[in-house]
Amino acid sequence: MLRRAVPAVLAATALLLTAGCSSDGGGSPGDDGSTPPGSTTANSSPSEQAAEQAPPAKGSVKVLRTVTTGLNTPWGMAPLPDDSALLVASRDEGTITKVDATTGKKTELGKVSGVSPAGEGGLLGLALSPDYASDHMIYAYFTSASDNRIVRMLYDTEKPAGEQLGAPDTIFKGIPKGYIHNGGRIAFGPDGMLYAGTGESGNRGLAQDKKSLGGKILRMTPEGEPAPGNPFPDSPVYTYGHRNVQGLAWDSKQRLFASEFGQDTWDELNAIKPGDDYGWPDAEGKSSDAEFHNPIAQWHTDDASPSGIAYAEGSIWMAGLKGQRLWRIPLKGTVASAAPQAFLEGKYGRLRTVVPAGGDKIWVTTSNTDGRGTPKSGDDRILELEVK
Repeated sequence: MLRRAVPAVLAATALLLTAGCSSDGGGSPGDDGSTPPGSTTANSSPSEQAAEQAPPAKGSVKVLRTVTTGLNTPWGMAPLPDDSALLVASRDEGTITKVDATTGKKTELGKVSGVSPAGEGGLLGLALSPDYASDHMIYAYFTSASDNRIVRMLYDTEKPAGEQLGAPDTIFKGIPKGYIHNGGRIAFGPDGMLYAGTGESGNRGLAQDKKSLGGKILRMTPEGEPAPGNPFPDSPVYTYGHRNVQGLAWDSKQRLFASEFGQDTWDELNAIKPGDDYGWPDAEGKSSDAEFHNPIAQWHTDDASPSGIAYAEGSIWMAGLKGQRLWRIPLKGTVASAAPQAFLEGKYGRLRTVVPAGGDKIWVTTSNTDGRGTPKSGDDRILELEVK
């Protein structure tokens, strides 16, 4: 199927950055703001948006410190509940490492069995159980020999380093895998449900097939069952028409946003409404077709190729891989309240994951050892930033 052409007038749209991936390196919002029962996300109505206060049009970023270095292909990152440490997944090594958030000391928890890294696949997203304080479970999204899947593992701090991960318990499987477009971001929402961003694995037709798990945002219970209130009966599919979703974040009003790789023209940041079609492969970026939910911001892939996102200080903060920069997208409700603003351009190379660190701080990982970057000192790092 051919992509719809993007009108040239979009290049002048004030709230959409016209500045194109292809893979890893590179519907309009509803008027009533309604959501299915049990859902936590909705598009704000015009009256609700008018009542919300937008952050300043221009922001700032200050690099406070390098938390640690010496990481290899870092991908998923999950802070422990007290923010004392960060758990970091190595895509290619299949290991999870604990990084002390104060000293930067690294301790390997262990290797996740069953990971089969290749291309953009491997050990990808991490998330902690909503009941982590009592169950000590770590969730991981990874590429196996046959598919992409989600598992959970017991983290036993009483065991020696390197042996602290229990055997993976597969809660969800059958997500299409490929050398490219494996998605991989997972996160528990404010509703206690597990959300997963998937890719269409290079098979464009999967994105529009509601029976396929590829090119979707999925929503499931912690046990891997379709979540109550999902838009399609007995299905984990939450939204469809995605190319490769690698960023998920909720704002202070529990509305979900997601970043997505474009092909050659437009990368996207989307406000997520359950059941909506986000257009791929019929639309890349903003479309005039009312069937498709348009992005709230878009970028040429050379300037973004986005992966992780986080919400802090009224804005979405989005990591750019090929773009080698951190984007700030200020929000008013579910629209961008000002033009996106770029920071750290080229200073640290490719950026992969962004995680809130409380208040006006975020953690960011670089991704220069992923096969597409130029390693600096042969490793990757975690940065702590102050953002406004």
